Amino acid sequence: MTAARIDLRSDTVTRPTPAMLEAMFRAPVGDDVYEEDPTVRALEDAAAARFGLEAGLFCPSGTMTNQIAIKAHTEPLSEVICEQTSHIYLWEVGGIAFHSGASVALLPGKRGRVTAAQVEAAIRPVNVHYPTTSLISLENTHNRGGGSCYTLEEIAAIAEVARRHQIPLHLDGARIFNALVATGQQAEEYGRYFDSISVCLSKGLGAPVGSVLLGSRAFVQKCKRIRKVMGGGMRQAGYLAAAGLYALENNVARLADDHRRARQLAEALTAQPYVAEVLPVETNLVIFRLHDAHPADQFLAQLQERGIIASSFGPQMIRFVTHLDVDDAMIASVVRALNELAA
Repeated sequence: MTAARIDLRSDTVTRPTPAMLEAMFRAPVGDDVYEEDPTVRALEDAAAARFGLEAGLFCPSGTMTNQIAIKAHTEPLSEVICEQTSHIYLWEVGGIAFHSGASVALLPGKRGRVTAAQVEAAIRPVNVHYPTTSLISLENTHNRGGGSCYTLEEIAAIAEVARRHQIPLHLDGARIFNALVATGQQAEEYGRYFDSISVCLSKGLGAPVGSVLLGSRAFVQKCKRIRKVMGGGMRQAGYLAAAGLYALENNVARLADDHRRARQLAEALTAQPYVAEVLPVETNLVIFRLHDAHPADQFLAQLQERGIIASSFGPQMIRFVTHLDVDDAMIASVVRALNELAA
């Protein structure tokens, strides 16, 4: 079997470039728990300013930033409104119940996106039998929806509902920069609508680790205590923060290349007789369904024999993810392999 050399499982598999490593080695650092790490401060300030918010909090992972935000916005016996395939619900180990003692109101979305009308209908009336609606959470891009993006008009409508009911609005922005590049939206516009935003640095932006939670200064100060109790207080974290700073400054615009390559894969998949459906491709995620006569495990094994690895994403569903460690030559190799499987 050929050793895997093209990794399409996720954009989390990226490795720091030599230039990013150099920035990490050069970073001035201090003890971040004492708030003495200048590179962490620079990253938090830069990320917050980009989105038009006051402050940021550097954390090891997007799961941590999401769960900290949920904990800060909610209390036990309350409820979070989110789409039924949201990352905060499906892939964060039941963290909403574990950390926050809150329940979840799940909405059926269109490729992961929900509407203002759905959100309004899900807000609980005041009743001793019901949990209190305490948070609305959106995900952009939406992973399970194949990297689908909200329009600003959709976000604004949901934000209006949230403000009218005095309910905070959180954004799981694990791939928010993919959404910004794909739609041409401006990051600072998001600060007008969201009370908190989780921004991941270790996916398409290529940093080895880390996410930043953004919000008001008072909110971030509250979240800092929650990060501490979750074990997220880091010491000389500036070496990691430097990678995030480099990513923000150098790796955002190039996401358009990942999107272009994802569309190439989608076009090749659409032409294959063993592919039943390809979800619309807006960003760097390509999700497709195989015909039942072509088992998913067999398909993945055939790809691996050709040096390509990908992920199962449900019954007969496969996900390809493009990222900065996948170039045009690799995409051409994948397309050739797909064509070979149809021969």
